[in-house]
Amino acid sequence: MAAPSSLTAADVHFSYPGLPVLAGVDLSIEAGQAPLGLVGASGAGKTTLLDLLAGVMRPGGGRATFDGRGVYKLRGKEGKHFKAAVRFMSQYSLTITDPRDTPKARLKNAAARARRGGRTHSVEPAEMLDAVGLEPRYLTRSMVSLSGGERQRVSLAVALATRPEILVLDEPLTAVDPTARGQIARSLSGTVERLGTSLLVASHDLELVNRLCPEVVFLAEGRLVDRGPLPELLAQPSHEAIAELARYADRAVQRFR
Repeated sequence: MAAPSSLTAADVHFSYPGLPVLAGVDLSIEAGQAPLGLVGASGAGKTTLLDLLAGVMRPGGGRATFDGRGVYKLRGKEGKHFKAAVRFMSQYSLTITDPRDTPKARLKNAAARARRGGRTHSVEPAEMLDAVGLEPRYLTRSMVSLSGGERQRVSLAVALATRPEILVLDEPLTAVDPTARGQIARSLSGTVERLGTSLLVASHDLELVNRLCPEVVFLAEGRLVDRGPLPELLAQPSHEAIAELARYADRAVQRFR
């Protein structure tokens, strides 16, 4: 039996001019594993790490790989397979360039890209909208007519539509009304479990991460400094950055108990 696909950062380093960000990060997400959260203070480097895993940028040291191949260099057939098997949803994915664009068109385009990448098991558009709490009537709405939260839900549905092996989410529900996040998180959990999709979720929303992820890794000082269930890490901090976050998010910590 073939080993499950894996997205891996191995001793990854990265610096912006005059600003070191990552100083030796080791992280691996395998297809089929339980959801994993990525937490840390603002500026800790969470989005930078995800960009390196996506192949948007080249590590200054170490490697970011998919099934052992460097993601920054993936091109052609291998690149198409990677982009279909591993989907990334960025907090900046709400851009609309065509006023005629609709959720249905976006979902169909995602399925077409997946077929080019060798993945033929797409999911019905209405089913994916339901997974993010939107009714089928939204399929033919123009994207420009949707609220920020609705656009973000559509982006999440598009990321799910091709049954990716691994789904990486960066602040996935920031524009969604807080009262709806719990319902969407429950639906998303059921959907990814049914599809067999692994999740990596980076977010400042600790309650969302706790709902989705039985385990988290904590990024601080350019490294992953601890790993475990979020309530346990916050209740007994092993690093000052974790203790600081626990003090800042004291209400969330109280609810976790």
